Amino acid sequence: MLYANRTRLAELAMTSHLPMMCGPQQYVSAGCLMGYSADIADIFRRSAVYVDNILKGAKPADLPIEQPTKFQLVINLKTAKSLGVTLESSVLARADQVVE
Repeated sequence: MLYANRTRLAELAMTSHLPMMCGPQQYVSAGCLMGYSADIADIFRRSAVYVDNILKGAKPADLPIEQPTKFQLVINLKTAKSLGVTLESSVLARADQVVE
């Protein structure tokens, strides 16, 4: 429900002049100020390793549980500018992606 309405959520935050921190990159592209989440592509790659092990005969119960190791910081400069938010250059330098 939230993902389907991500553009509307970003619009509501903008009209209320609230900087919105969200998760995946798609929310930032929809207008959220910044997002920080696990790298979805990396999670899918790791899932493929699990499937490969299962197809090779490993028991799913014997496979270790993994936590994400790669995360993404995405910043929307257009939203920052419209909200009047100034981001430090050190924050921008750490971003994996900057949406303009």
